[in-house]
Amino acid sequence: MKRKNPKFEFEPAFDIKNKLMELAPKIEDFQHIDLTRVFCFRSVGSASRAIARIWSLPRIWQRALSIEAHYIIEVVSERYDKLKEKEQEKVLIHEMMHIPKTFSGSLVPHRCFGKKINDRSVEKLFQKLFK
Repeated sequence: MKRKNPKFEFEPAFDIKNKLMELAPKIEDFQHIDLTRVFCFRSVGSASRAIARIWSLPRIWQRALSIEAHYIIEVVSERYDKLKEKEQEKVLIHEMMHIPKTFSGSLVPHRCFGKKINDRSVEKLFQKLFK
């Protein structure tokens, strides 16, 4: 089987990190996020339908490597970069919503304990930026 995009690469995305550093402090729901342990990357050449993804460092890896929890937010360049700034911000809010209050290295699923991570919940947090 041949890959669709043989030239798939990741590169650090400092612009995304700067945007997170701008957004997170303004939204009370994200006060638990330690941005020193969140890294941002832009992927190029992905065949994914995703606009962005969040990656975690599960507890067993933390234990094996003797490090604390860390997260990576990856934006898929072909999809994310085409969006308007407000839509990009909503995507980043969506990804940050996957980080649990415990900042444990696990991820919050789209549906959990009666709460949902969807367009409506993202929009609600996005509106908090303007209050």
